Amino acid sequence: MSRAWTMAGVGLAAGVAGTALRRWHTGWGATPRERSGRLPGDEVGVSGFGMRATRAITIDAPPEDVWPWIVQLGVGKAGWYSYDLLDNLARPSSTDVLPQWQRVAIGDPAAPMDPFAPLERSPWRVAGVEPASCLLWRNDTAGTWAWSLRPLPDGGTRLVSRIRISYASPGGLAFAPLLEVADFPMYRRMLLGIKQRAERLAGERAAG
Repeated sequence: MSRAWTMAGVGLAAGVAGTALRRWHTGWGATPRERSGRLPGDEVGVSGFGMRATRAITIDAPPEDVWPWIVQLGVGKAGWYSYDLLDNLARPSSTDVLPQWQRVAIGDPAAPMDPFAPLERSPWRVAGVEPASCLLWRNDTAGTWAWSLRPLPDGGTRLVSRIRISYASPGGLAFAPLLEVADFPMYRRMLLGIKQRAERLAGERAAG
């Protein structure tokens, strides 16, 4: 009996720790208001069990110096500014703004992740765009991915990103292991990569 109670206690503790860890990494860097606040794409229904992650970072650069790095994200574009060996076929993510990816329109393919498929086959599409302010990607079978750039009084930017994925769809189910295990460290590295690049760009502009 004591062994059964011990195992039950261990299981309960593991469950509590897992829940706390998931809440932490799906809200990394975001304030309670940012986590609960609405972002573009929230009006789109995402059915079934899945993941909603709202993450944020403060960048010492104006929104117009942050925007170029977001619109060119993806395999076959600038990369993901993360662990290139894992998510960009070991090709270094770009440290330059690439002019060919700076024009964005609703309906354009976005966020390509499959290194072996042409960009046009990406299941993610641009669903909303306000230059230097907001970018929304949508996957009709899986969910939405929003980017909000909020100017700060000191001239910086508060970048808030939210991804909503349903595991009820084939696409969402296929990504479930990646999202639950590998998503956070790669996402965090990506946000830090955006911050580094945007702050360098702002510094170069300031230096003339």
